[in-house]
Amino acid sequence: MPVSFRVFLTGSRCSWVHCLFARLLSIMTVLKYLQAYPSALQDQVRQLIASNRLADYLQQRYPERHAVQSDKALYSYAQGLKQAYLRNAPNLDKVVFDNRLDLTHRALGLHTAVSRVQGGKLKAKKEIRIASLFKDAAPQFLKMIVVHELAHLKESDHNKAFYQLCEHMQPGYHQLEFDLRVYLTYRELPGNG
Repeated sequence: MPVSFRVFLTGSRCSWVHCLFARLLSIMTVLKYLQAYPSALQDQVRQLIASNRLADYLQQRYPERHAVQSDKALYSYAQGLKQAYLRNAPNLDKVVFDNRLDLTHRALGLHTAVSRVQGGKLKAKKEIRIASLFKDAAPQFLKMIVVHELAHLKESDHNKAFYQLCEHMQPGYHQLEFDLRVYLTYRELPGNG
């Protein structure tokens, strides 16, 4: 609840006013990361926000933080997943955390093929960039986003085959994607950024 409203919520009517304000806030909350999901799911998230329990939900489901903190460690991590699931996919030349990614591209991960002329040949270098916010995230969220970007090595579009590959590399992929969107919603709530 915003600080300016806390000052006025004293006395015997505090709980009634708080409940009314929480309900109004719940109705007005636009969940930009969850807009593609059914309204019933969005309402459940709004209720968690209104009752100030969204942090508890996320902490209960994802209590740990991963140890992958450097670009070198991230590259090794991605290479390990690629080796386990996508041996025939093109080699990765670079995998890095990017602190500008979520702001400039409005994306959490990015896969690119940088083409350069070397001698008389055109060489394409495959790169994956992961938003830096994943440095302080649950290991399941880091794996989900790396799996998503690795799947683009085989499938460029977000089609059925793409999501089947994601599910193969990360069982429960769709639930993790939903929970990641809930986590992003939580991060944007006042006082959580």
